[in-house]
Amino acid sequence: MKKLPIGIQNFAELRKGDYLYVDKTRYVHDLATSGKYFFLSRPRRFGKSLLISTLRELFLCNRPLFQRLWIEDHWNWEQPHPVLHIPFSSLGYKDLGLERALHEHLDDLIAEHELDVQEESLALKFRELLRRLHEAEGNRVVVLIDEYDKPIIDYLGEEIALAKANQKVLKNFYSILKDSDPHLRLVFITGVSKFSRVSIFSDLNNLNDITLNPRCATMLGYTQQELEACFEEHIQHLCRELEMSRKSLLDEIALWYNGYSWDGKSFVYNPFSILLLFNHLRFSNFWFSTATPTFLINLLREHEFYDLDGIQVSDLVFESFDLDNLELTSLLFQTGYLTVRQYDRQRRLYTLGYPNLEVKESMLGHLIDAFSDMPRTRVRHYVFEVIDGLQQGEVERVVEVLNTLLHSVPHQLHDKSERFYHVLIHLFFTYIGLEVHSEVNTARGRADAIVELEDKVYCFEFKMNDSAQKALEQILERGYLEKYHPKGKRCIAIGINFSTEKRCIDGMELQEV
Repeated sequence: MKKLPIGIQNFAELRKGDYLYVDKTRYVHDLATSGKYFFLSRPRRFGKSLLISTLRELFLCNRPLFQRLWIEDHWNWEQPHPVLHIPFSSLGYKDLGLERALHEHLDDLIAEHELDVQEESLALKFRELLRRLHEAEGNRVVVLIDEYDKPIIDYLGEEIALAKANQKVLKNFYSILKDSDPHLRLVFITGVSKFSRVSIFSDLNNLNDITLNPRCATMLGYTQQELEACFEEHIQHLCRELEMSRKSLLDEIALWYNGYSWDGKSFVYNPFSILLLFNHLRFSNFWFSTATPTFLINLLREHEFYDLDGIQVSDLVFESFDLDNLELTSLLFQTGYLTVRQYDRQRRLYTLGYPNLEVKESMLGHLIDAFSDMPRTRVRHYVFEVIDGLQQGEVERVVEVLNTLLHSVPHQLHDKSERFYHVLIHLFFTYIGLEVHSEVNTARGRADAIVELEDKVYCFEFKMNDSAQKALEQILERGYLEKYHPKGKRCIAIGINFSTEKRCIDGMELQEV
């Protein structure tokens, strides 16, 4: 089997080391020949740095690295261009400060190319460097900027003042690109977020944002075809290891890691998770666990924003990343926790949702923790405790777990409205639905919660400071379980009442329908 390139973002290292490479050079060729100024936003660990590295080697005309790839016969290898690469993740701005770190990086490039640059201010030094490099090499310069926004998004939250200071530095730094147009062959900028044009790229109004361009929908990530063609040996190995059929395994891989889309039509797998799946030989939350979104989770709790599936937005939301007005939906989309499920071309409406099980399960665990202070390590334990109780018809066990959940809510939050408790119940039963693959599992239907098992269907209705009998009667009167009768399963209605004074469930009524 080909070696898996886990953590390798350098194209030369990947190719020289004979690692597995999914050939994306057709997209690289299209990018390099169809324009001049590009911006691409994708979530972390999605292959942006590898794409930048591939472009670098292409314009340096390192043909041996591209042998047997699509682009080998479609590129002029006799005309190399100077490449100026700025990888913000390795600049050391946290220790040096952003402006000094950029100065040092430019000084290193000047020394590397043995150029005579006299300007001392950051932006003017950058501009002179581009001009001198063009003059020295004879061909125009390729500028590749990777993770352009990292000095900003690293400081979201309590250090917002530093984020704003870095934003000003970057705006001034990027402003010279337009004036340097005669010296530039290509400018390609990547990042996780897309800040509003005014805040970063106000002077670069010719920047082509290809984030939602259908032609680039599968430029990063693995398509189903690429997964099956390039990873076949690894798929067979995993089938043997997990004792699963090929079809069952592929279905499970798709459930866990497929689903990312930027046009609502083409869907791709998270490359980082796929590589770790075949390396660890087990299913797990690989991508999500590499960076706990603490700042984001705190924002979601603060705004009681929890029902993330099926959000409909216009394309304006993708332009709304502003430090003074962080738009939660935009933040969730750009960081990869939501993706495009559908696009209504006539109404120009995007439907967003969780991309896959990995992200949904992880996010629900974090949200339950945030709203209740129940440790995430215990969430799955309690979920399975409820599932076992329902399967065995022991509803008292379910009540016991729900009371544990309620007792884990911080005391200062118990004064909140009934909505707060519904948030918690919604999240918990959504999580249960993931584990039992229930048909209806959240408060989005008519009932508060419905959990469908192999031989039973439970319908829950919750009241607060009222009576469990009333909740039960509502299920019966409104026929919440009627559509399940033809399935031949036992249908069980459960009315539950919460007492805010006692901070627990103080009444439950149950009836089989």
